[in-house]
Amino acid sequence: MSDFRLKIFYSVAKNLSFTKAAEELYISQPAVTKNIKELESEYDFTLFLRKGNKIELTDAGKILLFHSEKIMDIYKQIRFDFDSLKENFSGTFQLGASTTLGQYLLPALMSQFHSKHPKIKMSLITANTEVIEKYLIEKKIELGMVEGKPKNKQLKYIPFLKDEIVAIAHTSQEISKKETLSLDELKKIPLVLRELGSGSLDIIRAAFRLENIQLKDLNIAMHLGSTEGIKSYLTHANTIGFVSIAAVNKDIKKGEFQVIDIEKIDIKRWFYFVYNQGVPEGNSDLFIKFATSHYNSLL
Repeated sequence: MSDFRLKIFYSVAKNLSFTKAAEELYISQPAVTKNIKELESEYDFTLFLRKGNKIELTDAGKILLFHSEKIMDIYKQIRFDFDSLKENFSGTFQLGASTTLGQYLLPALMSQFHSKHPKIKMSLITANTEVIEKYLIEKKIELGMVEGKPKNKQLKYIPFLKDEIVAIAHTSQEISKKETLSLDELKKIPLVLRELGSGSLDIIRAAFRLENIQLKDLNIAMHLGSTEGIKSYLTHANTIGFVSIAAVNKDIKKGEFQVIDIEKIDIKRWFYFVYNQGVPEGNSDLFIKFATSHYNSLL
């Protein structure tokens, strides 16, 4: 990069920490401080204010951050375009994914992507859909992969892969002997669902609403923050959980979980790529094309 000081400023501004910027850029903290002072001298503005152990951007710092984000994107695109000429892709790539995708589908896909493009330094953040959307808007990540219905107008969603949410019980529990349940029967049974903000919960809520049933009408024993948490809970309780079929396929084949059909409830959904409005560029575009090609070949 032709202006390393701007990169240092960008890191400090995004992390609001000189220490984290030094760690991220593999330089000393005094070097970070020195470069920020040189920028402030060049522009004749203070860029950060110290408040105790914390720092915050001044108005001038916010302006520079706004423009430096655009400059960083341009630098990345220049690198990507040059690499495209050589078919030798490199650079960094920050991906965010909702929990189901991050835990069950992406590890194998990322491994294959890395094998094909070993010079791309890739990182993955997993959180629920709501948090991933927030990180995109804050530009903490470049590309998201989420579940649930598109709802943020600041972002663009592209359907990626179909999924189904199913009702399951652990085969050690009495309830697993039921092959089918009516909605009236289901209302009496304790349920374990994902937490508020989860794309899975949004889809489940919408499916029951079509049958004029609200979540409050169900016997919800607990909300848990991960699918693995739900699966673990079900091993100890005569309870039903709703999870992605992708999360239990292997367990069903092993005989550990049983799918229970719920009359009138059919919960289909899409997994989506999501990014800030516009056209995906650089390594984001490369990963989208790679992932789409990979899963299309399996269909």
